[in-house]
Amino acid sequence: MSAARGTVFAETMTGTVRLRGEDRERPVRLELTARSEDLLLPHRTTAALVTGRLRVAGRADTAVTGTLEVSPLARRRIHYRLECELDGERCLLEGWKSVTPRRPLASMTTLPFTLTAGDGPEPAGTGTLRFRTATSLAPFLASFRFPRRDDPRAQWAPRWDGTAGRTEVWYTTATDPATGTGLWLHHELVAPADGSPAFAHGWAAVFPPQGKGPVEHARFGPLPWGPAKGAGGFTADGVEAVPGRLRGTAGGLSWDLTEDAGGERPLYTFPRWSWRHPLLPAAQIVPSPRARYTGTVRHGTSELALRAAPGASARIYGHGNARRWAWLHADLGDGDVLEVVAAVSTRPGLDRLPPLVFLRLRKDGRDWPRGGLRPALGRAGLGRFTADIGLPRWTVTGRAGGRRIAVRVDQPAERTLALDYADPDGSPAVCRNSETADAHVVLERRGRGGWRTEAQWTLAGTAHAEVGDR
Repeated sequence: MSAARGTVFAETMTGTVRLRGEDRERPVRLELTARSEDLLLPHRTTAALVTGRLRVAGRADTAVTGTLEVSPLARRRIHYRLECELDGERCLLEGWKSVTPRRPLASMTTLPFTLTAGDGPEPAGTGTLRFRTATSLAPFLASFRFPRRDDPRAQWAPRWDGTAGRTEVWYTTATDPATGTGLWLHHELVAPADGSPAFAHGWAAVFPPQGKGPVEHARFGPLPWGPAKGAGGFTADGVEAVPGRLRGTAGGLSWDLTEDAGGERPLYTFPRWSWRHPLLPAAQIVPSPRARYTGTVRHGTSELALRAAPGASARIYGHGNARRWAWLHADLGDGDVLEVVAAVSTRPGLDRLPPLVFLRLRKDGRDWPRGGLRPALGRAGLGRFTADIGLPRWTVTGRAGGRRIAVRVDQPAERTLALDYADPDGSPAVCRNSETADAHVVLERRGRGGWRTEAQWTLAGTAHAEVGDR
């Protein structure tokens, strides 16, 4: 696993802009989150991807995406190049902070910019943004993070070390944007608790959109476990789940897909340490939280052709399934993604606790909440996040760091597949999975006037969810 670190920070600037055809200036506010794969050092040139919002009083409140070049010493400039939408038209906001030795503070906090739209010779607007040190410096400095640059490919490698009583899972879910069809590929290694030889098995399932027919699925295995040398993932008798590639056959289903992880860093639903050091009953990680899948899936006499279908690939390693659990993967769009695992352990003592909730929301490039186990455990076993697990609806609510979230998931029976399987000790379990579930998510932030809505998302048939029990 790579120990290199990147840089993440947030910046807010305010100022004015004069739009084409207007004789007055309008207040403008730009809120940005920048993420670089490199460590930000002043004597180097550092490139970063940027997301955020642009607010022009009376005219626009729009998302922005683009790039940032930070080179205060080498090139004596900080270059912003951002795309946004103004009056239904795509625009480019571009500007430079020209760093001068004589006026370093003023030059590094003043951003003249232009707005251009279409091919016209005249700019759509010109203005100036300023970083207000009195109000923005403290939040700016507090926003800096230096996350590890984990290699997603390394997270695909098998974790099993030969110990009896372990299970390991590679699973992928996706949604075809053209038809609304959902896909579930499950690959599992089981090392029986009685010391019997480990074996591989799994299944594939195709979820037609609502009202378009029943869920189709087929199993493969059990097969002898013997991964190909250097494969870096799951391989068993022609079934393969390795970085960048998924292929195999199960009954009347076959698939051959490529995965483009898009350079997205892994999402740690559980604390990062729990994946490296398996001290918990089980842990989960999402190496490819916003991947795109291209290829074909054949089921019966039909063929599903995927073209950059959004989805994710995740991993589980532990002693077996929980006593009761719920899971959600939600691609929220615009780079945002939510992952939820809520579970009641089978361990004595832990099995008396309410479901422990592990939730990670990646919004504007930052992961929330922070704090490892604290959001799940809270104080004295009373978690800051709580779950009400059931079917056809289950919910999760919680708060941390001045924010609170409410998640509602609906898994209609006709869009849910029930499958039974066994833990390493032979205990049976049943999961009820839907790759065409519905979800509604509300994120709120606490301010002086109380709670206000920061964002909300509704997914109709594109959420990936599961509820399981004994």
